[in-house]
Amino acid sequence: MWTETDNTLYRKFQFRDFSEAFAFMSRVAMLAEQQQHHPKWTNVWNTVEIWLNTHDAGNIVTEKDHALAKAIDSLL
Repeated sequence: MWTETDNTLYRKFQFRDFSEAFAFMSRVAMLAEQQQHHPKWTNVWNTVEIWLNTHDAGNIVTEKDHALAKAIDSLL
């Protein structure tokens, strides 16, 4: 579930292993390119963390962030 704090949408995803986490990141990368909206994210082994906000709008959460979050959720 995405949480909104400090002008950022955040979600942590956990997978069975690194390969599954990396495959997920690859799919998210394709969505980000399609939407021209790129996340801040980290990956450590089976865990991917994503932070979304819109830099062009002053680093706040906008509809672009909610749209990308929804698209990311559809990958699960």
